[in-house]
Amino acid sequence: MIEFEVSQHGAELQSLRRAGREYLWQGDPAYWGRRAPILFPSVGRPFEDTVRFGGKAFTMKQHGFARDAEFVPSERGLRMTGEHPNYPYQFDLYANYVAQGDSLHCRWSVVSRQEAPMFFQIGAHPAFLLPDYKADDPVHGYFLLLDAKGKEVRPMVTTQVVHGVGSRAFLPEPRQIESRIPITGGTFQNDAILIENGQVASVALLDKSGARVLTVHCPQAQAYGLWAPVKPGCPFVCIEPWCGIADRDGFRGDFSEKDFVHRLGAGEEYLFEYVIEL
Repeated sequence: MIEFEVSQHGAELQSLRRAGREYLWQGDPAYWGRRAPILFPSVGRPFEDTVRFGGKAFTMKQHGFARDAEFVPSERGLRMTGEHPNYPYQFDLYANYVAQGDSLHCRWSVVSRQEAPMFFQIGAHPAFLLPDYKADDPVHGYFLLLDAKGKEVRPMVTTQVVHGVGSRAFLPEPRQIESRIPITGGTFQNDAILIENGQVASVALLDKSGARVLTVHCPQAQAYGLWAPVKPGCPFVCIEPWCGIADRDGFRGDFSEKDFVHRLGAGEEYLFEYVIEL
């Protein structure tokens, strides 16, 4: 049976353990001060840190503002009630975490509280410790990419994130990647790797010998981000299922026109769920 802890600040997962072993990165700011933030109402960095709603421009930081908000307990789990100067919609965002056997189910619900349609993106950004990490090792582990049937898949990557903004200009031609990606000091030299269009349903983290450490399942993910900061001695990686994506380089359209954006009508609800299987 697993154990976990969650903070009301950002409704962020703080610890994930089994048999005394910690699997979650513990947020050392020397590398990255977060652990598993909720990405909402935008995923990735908007171009020029700006979003537009109905012709009005607003500042929006990378990955939105939920990760820095205070959530409060409610009957439906931790709740953030929407009223933000840079996001013109009324909403509730609920966060629930439920342990079932050797899996943690992370369930986030967005509920519209207004008459006009609201638009948003949502995603997860959990960071996991690399087992038996040694900075001098040539390979620290592997990502294994799986489809909805649990079979290895070799996706096409058409976007490379650079400085938080997705731009196909950095990869002029689509390229196919292997189902097993080595984690080395150079894996993220060009920032995060993005796999779009629902090509991947689950990503397993393997240790240096190729044994499975954990798997992140999210069949509804429209994209997966794989990332770690390029800093010597960084002992973790992030496996990020997203229903949304960073802006393309040069995008200045309305938020409703973003890639992988979601729409809710009055009183409607959207459930985002991902599972960490140990």
